[in-house]
This record gives sequence, structure tokens and C-alpha cells, in this order.
Amino acid sequence: MSQNQSPSSERIILGIDPGTTIMGFGLIKVVGKKMDFLQLNELKLNKLDDHYVRLKLIFERTIELIDSFHPDEIAIEAPFFGKNVQSMLKLGRAQGVAMAAGLSRGIPITEYSPKKIKMAITGSGNASKEQVAKMLQSVLGLKTLPKNLDSTDGLAAAVCHFYNAGNQQSNKKFSGWASFVKQEAHRVKK
Repeated sequence: MSQNQSPSSERIILGIDPGTTIMGFGLIKVVGKKMDFLQLNELKLNKLDDHYVRLKLIFERTIELIDSFHPDEIAIEAPFFGKNVQSMLKLGRAQGVAMAAGLSRGIPITEYSPKKIKMAITGSGNASKEQVAKMLQSVLGLKTLPKNLDSTDGLAAAVCHFYNAGNQQSNKKFSGWASFVKQEAHRVKK
């Protein structure tokens, strides 16, 4: 949220569930304390063998979304910790590329853990993808749900951000590269 924007003014939130096989995303419009559904979709990348081409497409699609919908904020699902280091590395790259796209347009980004998103949407940090999707369907009045639920995961990040507006002290928020480097100095090699 920009410094002169109040939580009650109109804004658009882009939510992203980064992935190297499917990137899910959703957009909501917020007017005052009311949110309206704009779009949810996914970028399928599983047919591409080249990981670098996948990253390029994630960046380009995120820029397209930004240029089409002009979001004021981006909420992104943070990678969860798993045992497969290679999968974590690829997921982290996908997230980083989506973040870079937003930061290149000067859009503030807030990360949310998968558990925090599930908790905000369903009241349980251990909810299934299906439970999250059904709750979003109810809250936003969606007529149908997509076959793959990666797009609802992206939408869930946006809705989580809406629910946490003005309550983000525990979440990482970046307003640009300088902000990112300052908050993540431990990750920068000197």
C-alpha cells in the first residue's frame, strides 16, 4: 500500500502462488472493507523442459498481469520448507522471479506462509487445498471452481492480504530492491 493510500480506499491486490510447473494467481478489488473477485487463472509450465524458459515466462506473465490490472499490492505465498533441496531451489527461483517483476514496477510485495494463508481463509493452518477453495467460493460468490487449485491458492494469497491489511508487522514486506536488500541482508553475499 502506498504511503498516502488509506486501507479504506480502492485498491487491487494480486495474489501469486509461485511454482515451476504451475503458477496460480488471483486478483481482487477492494473498496473500503468490501472485496470483489476479479480473476483467477494459472500459467501452466509443465510442458516446458527448460527451467530457465519457465522462469522467463513467470516473469513475463507477472508483468502482463501488472500492466493489465495495475495492482496496488502483491501478496505472494512463501516457499514451504521441504526435504528436497532441488525442489526448494526451483520454487524459490520462481518466487524470486515473480517478486522481481513486481519490484520492477514498484509494487509493494508481502509474503505469507502457506499456513498463514490457510488460517486466514479457513481458520485452520492445516486446511486442504479443497477446503481453501470451497471457502473462497463461498466468500467471493464464485460460481465454479477450477479443475486445478493452484489458481485458488493464488487468490487465497490476495484474500489473506486483504484480511491482514494494517496488520502486517509479522510479514515480510518489500517496497523495492533497497527494501528487500535491507530486510534480507543476511542473504546477500559480500
